[in-house]
Amino acid sequence: MVAPLQNIIRDYAWGSRTAIPELTGVEPDGNPQAEVWMGAHESAPSVLPSGESLFDLVSADAAGVLGEETAARFEGRFPFLAKILAAEQPLSIQAHPSRPQAVDGFARDEAAGIPRDAADRNYKDAWPKPEILIALGPFDALVGFRPLAASIAFLEALGVLDELRDLLRDGKLQDAFTSFMSTDRDAIRPLVAALGEACRQYTGDEFAVEAETLARLCEEFPDDPGVLAALLLNRVRLERFQAVYLPAGNVHAYLHGTGFEVMANSDNVLRGGLTRKHVDVPELVSVVDFEPLASPVLEGVTVAPGVTAYETGCEYFAVRRVDLAGAAVEVAGEGPRIVACVDGTATVGATGTEDTVELSAGQSAFLRGPEGPCTLRGSGTAFVVSAR
Repeated sequence: MVAPLQNIIRDYAWGSRTAIPELTGVEPDGNPQAEVWMGAHESAPSVLPSGESLFDLVSADAAGVLGEETAARFEGRFPFLAKILAAEQPLSIQAHPSRPQAVDGFARDEAAGIPRDAADRNYKDAWPKPEILIALGPFDALVGFRPLAASIAFLEALGVLDELRDLLRDGKLQDAFTSFMSTDRDAIRPLVAALGEACRQYTGDEFAVEAETLARLCEEFPDDPGVLAALLLNRVRLERFQAVYLPAGNVHAYLHGTGFEVMANSDNVLRGGLTRKHVDVPELVSVVDFEPLASPVLEGVTVAPGVTAYETGCEYFAVRRVDLAGAAVEVAGEGPRIVACVDGTATVGATGTEDTVELSAGQSAFLRGPEGPCTLRGSGTAFVVSAR
C-alpha cells in the first residue's frame, strides 16, 4: 500500500498564521496554524482515502500494517509521529520523559483518576518523546543547558542582578534551574523587569543574540519563571536543513520558525515556563537531564546521491532527506514509512507495488511496513521517516 494521507492541522495559539499556508500554497484564513500531524497518534490520526484513520488501521492489524518485527518491538503501536511545525510565538520551556518515566507517570495519573484530556494531567500516554526538528528556514530555539560559566558570564556582561549571579556561582545547574522555576510570579516581576532593561541596554557583541532574545521574553512573559530559566539554555539559530535532536530529559523551547519534526508517537510534555498551561516543576525536574549540551546543532550526513540521513541513534525513528532533481531515488527503510514533501513535488512509489502518490509541498503519503524500499521522483525535497 502506498496511500495519500489527509492530516489534521493543530491551531495552537503560538502558531504562525502564514507559514503553513505559504508552504502549501493555500490562502491564509487568519487563524494560527501551528502543526500538521502525520501519523497514528490517537488524539489526531491521519486519515486514508478510504476514510479510515491510520490509528484504526493499525489497531485492527498491527502486524500487517507495521510489519511483524516492528509490531512486536513497539507493542502494536505506530512508532513515530511526524509534523510540520510553524512557530510565530515561543513555545513553552519543556522536557519529555524516558520510556520508564512515562510508564511510571502514566500509571500514577491513571491511578489518580485524572482524565486523559485534563489540562492538569502530566502524562497523556505511557511512551517517551525523543524528537528531532529539522529547520525548513531560519529557526530559533533554546536547546539544552549550556555550561554554567557561560550563563554567569552573560549576567556579568549585563551588569545586573547580583542575586542571580550569586545563585549560579554557588550552586549547580539543577539547583539554579529548580530555584528559578519555583520562584513566585509576584517575586519574578521585578527580576524580569530589571533583566529586560539590562538586555535592552546591552551594546556588546558577544551576547547580542542572547540579549535580544531575553529582552523579547521579558516583555512577553513579565511574570514567568521560564524567563530566568532561559538564562541557562543554549540559544541556537538553525539554518535550512540543520537540526536539533532532543533525547529524553532535554530542556528546550522553540522560539520562532518553521521546521519538520519527528518524534516517538507520544504527546507527553512536562512544561516549566513561558506558558499559562499546566506547570508541575517537581515532576519536570524529576525527568530533566542536567548535563550541559556542548553542541546542540546536528548536521545531516550524505549516505547516497540525493539522500541525507540525520543520525540520532533513536530507536523509534530514522529520518532521511531526499533532494530530488528528476531522476528516481530509492530509499530503504524498515517498518511503516511516512513520506512528506516540503518543497516542490514528489511522486512516491514502492518496490513490489504499482501504487504511486503525487505529493506537493505540505502533503504526505503512507507505506505499510511489509512494502519494499520506496522510490521518489520529482523536483524538490521530501523527508522519508521509517522505524529504522
